[in-house]
Order: sequence, then C-alpha cells, then structure tokens
Amino acid sequence: MPSLPTVILDFHPRISPAPLSPFCMLELFISAFITLFVVIDPVGVMPMFAALTQGAERAYRRRMAFKGTLISFLILAFFALTGDGLLNLLHISLEAFRIAGGILLFFVAIDMVLVRSSGLSSTTTRETQEAEHRQDISVFPLAIPLIAGPGAITSMILLTGGGENRWQSVIVVLIVMALVLGLNWILLLISNRLVKLIGVTGAGVISRVLGILLAALAVQFVLDGLSATFQQIS
Repeated sequence: MPSLPTVILDFHPRISPAPLSPFCMLELFISAFITLFVVIDPVGVMPMFAALTQGAERAYRRRMAFKGTLISFLILAFFALTGDGLLNLLHISLEAFRIAGGILLFFVAIDMVLVRSSGLSSTTTRETQEAEHRQDISVFPLAIPLIAGPGAITSMILLTGGGENRWQSVIVVLIVMALVLGLNWILLLISNRLVKLIGVTGAGVISRVLGILLAALAVQFVLDGLSATFQQIS
C-alpha cells in the first residue's frame, strides 16, 4: 500500500513588522522637514512669485498661490504614494536612485548657492519670459518647477522609499510636506511685504545658506546609496 504524503502544517503566524518607534518617527519628521524645506525653498520662491504677480490684484495673487500650492501637493503626494512602485516597475533599485537623486539634489544646491537659473529648482530666462505673458501661472511656473520641481519630487521618493514600515514613513512625510507647503502658501500671500522688508538680496542670502545645507544632504544620500550597494556586493 503506497504511503500517504506527509503534510506539514505551519501554525506559526506571520509576524508583521514592528511599527516605527516614536523616536524614529520624530527623527524622520525632522529629517523630512529640513530636506523638503530646503529643496522647496519657500524663501527663494517668494520673490519670483512677487515678480510674476507684480501689479496684480490681491484676489488674483491669492487664487494663484492657492492653486499652485494645491497642484504641488497633488504632484508630490502622487510620487510619495507611487514612487516605490515606479522604481520596481522600471527595475531601479532604491540604492541606485539614492545615488542618482543625491547627485541631482547636489546640482540643485549649486544653483541655490550661485543663485542661477538652470530649470532644476527655478525657471530659465526663456521660461520666465513666457510666464510673464500667462494669465494663469499656478501650474507653470509656480507649481512646476518652482515648488514641485525635480528636486522636490526626487526627495519625496527618497524619503518614502524602501523599508518594512514604508506606509508609516509615507504618512509622516505627507504630513511634513503639507506643513512645508502650508508655510510656503503663507509666504506667497505676504510675498510683496516680505520682499520689501528683506529685499531680493536678503532672500538670496537665505537661499545660499539653505543651498549649503542641501549640498550636505545630497552628499549624505549618495553615501547612503554607495554604502548599501557595497554591503549587497560583499
């Protein structure tokens, strides 16, 4: 009589990953706030918005500021929620994206320190000339590339990608993003007054200091990506 196959039942339940500790969530909150505040650079966006809306009515400035901020939120939230899936779909490892993203953010930091327009975090000269003739600047150039530019999109994917507690990280980063965009919206509303108070030179000085911080963060992203890559190889 043939023997019956032995069936081994595994009664051990799958252990879900432990939630992030309050300390880790606070650390992520601070890191995400510094990164997004520096990359979005509300102080640098403010004088550009004031120049584009110079002579416009207050209602128009409020409408453009609100629409631009809302569109930026939707764009950045989309990449925060789908960025990890997009990387998997394109067969791009998070380590490779950290290295590439760090290099991109470093170029953004150079633009901020040198106060130049390359299209990464601000508009080029030709784009600015085109925007001056637009009636609706909320999508271009306000939302893209001034607020939700390549640097901000890259940062959202880097801050939310990988890890067993990804969705907890996504929630924390989305909250931080909403705070930064809310602060940016407030600065846009009072941009004319602040520009008169600190001047374009003052805003440029602040952007230069933030650019130095961003350069350090960019180098750290590259080092993290290289370290993880070498660990996988070894």
